[in-house]
Amino acid sequence: MSTTTTTPSSPAAATPAAPAPAPGSSTSVTGDAIQCKPVEVIVGDKGVERAIKHLKRKMAAEGVLRELKRRRHYMKPSVKRRKKESEAARRRRKREKQQLMVK
Repeated sequence: MSTTTTTPSSPAAATPAAPAPAPGSSTSVTGDAIQCKPVEVIVGDKGVERAIKHLKRKMAAEGVLRELKRRRHYMKPSVKRRKKESEAARRRRKREKQQLMVK
C-alpha cells in the first residue's frame, strides 16, 4: 500500500503558474506571487503515523509552522522593528558565547 499525501507549503500555493524555482529551493518569488512546491510524504509499509511524523518534520524544516504562527496576529511596524532588533541581539550574544567556548 503506497499513498502520497501532499499539502501546500504556503497559503499562496494556489497562485497562477510561473517559472520554476531555483534548484534546492522550494519557493520562488515572481512579482507579488509566491510559487511553492508542495510538501510530499509517501505513506509506505510503516503506516500513517510515521508519515504524519515525517510531514511535521518537513513542514518544520521549511518554516511553515513558524510562518503560520507569525501571521496569526497583526504586528505593528514599530513592534516588528523592535522584535527584529532584539532577535538580532540575541543571535549576536549567542554567537559571542559560542566563540568564547571555542577559545
